[in-house]
Amino acid sequence: MSPSRIVLETPRLLLRPPVAEDLEGFAALLADPESARFIGGVQPRTMAWRALCVMAGAWALQGAAMFSVLEKATGAWVGRVGPWHPEGWPGPEIGWGLRREFWGRGYATEASEATIDWAFEHLGWTDVIHCIAPENTPSKQVALRLGSSSRGPAPLPPPFDTRPVEIWGQHRDTWRARRRALPGRPG
Repeated sequence: MSPSRIVLETPRLLLRPPVAEDLEGFAALLADPESARFIGGVQPRTMAWRALCVMAGAWALQGAAMFSVLEKATGAWVGRVGPWHPEGWPGPEIGWGLRREFWGRGYATEASEATIDWAFEHLGWTDVIHCIAPENTPSKQVALRLGSSSRGPAPLPPPFDTRPVEIWGQHRDTWRARRRALPGRPG
């Protein structure tokens, strides 16, 4: 399926591959010290453009990458969430990065659930990880809400190898069993 036709929908969000019009959102995400703290730090607009192009390029080359997340009620660009598996990465990741004004609404969890389902079903992944800085307590809470557990520290490839990260994750079978056990979910 062409990436331009892929759209995931949750009760409050739309997720689709990034497009050029998402540059303002990417730039806002990477300009805010708190939003950008654990995803490479504050970056100028030119680097936000490169980040957008990296995601679009990964979609073209790998058939998947992080989705742009849009709030249904307003159409606002919330952040980027989803599959990420660059060369040398410790595993297939579902990651998230949201603009600060959208924190605390459960959007990271909601979007991540949709992308984990999609990665297991459409990408054939059997495991997902989340690379989380040890001091990033909010992301650890998202990982816990997703049902992931800590697998301990692991190195990232250069040039990210100087940043300590913890790997959180779960196997597809664990994810599916947990989802089936939730009220209102098909068995």
